[in-house]
Amino acid sequence: MTALHASLTGLQQRQRVTADNIANIQTPGFLAGRVDFESTLQAEIVNGQVPAGGQRSVTRSMDPTRTDGNNVNLDTETVIATETGLRYQLSISALDGKYALLRSALRTQ
Repeated sequence: MTALHASLTGLQQRQRVTADNIANIQTPGFLAGRVDFESTLQAEIVNGQVPAGGQRSVTRSMDPTRTDGNNVNLDTETVIATETGLRYQLSISALDGKYALLRSALRTQ
């Protein structure tokens, strides 16, 4: 369940960064932010560590920029937002399943 909570935290942060990217689509010199928490989360799980649910670092995209120095692409951000939303829903469903098992186990005692 700790891994699911860490995943939800990372997805929530990605959603905020994506919304910030879209909000700044016309801001000259703005570089899109990216959140990668999956590789860290996977490494923590593989190494037997308790996943840290804290804030993950935001890196700036080095994709090519427009003439105004902005590199936010609405199509890319829309795909990221949609994929993040679907992953968030999946994680919530998995967490709900875990809690349902706990509730069921407590009722049978």
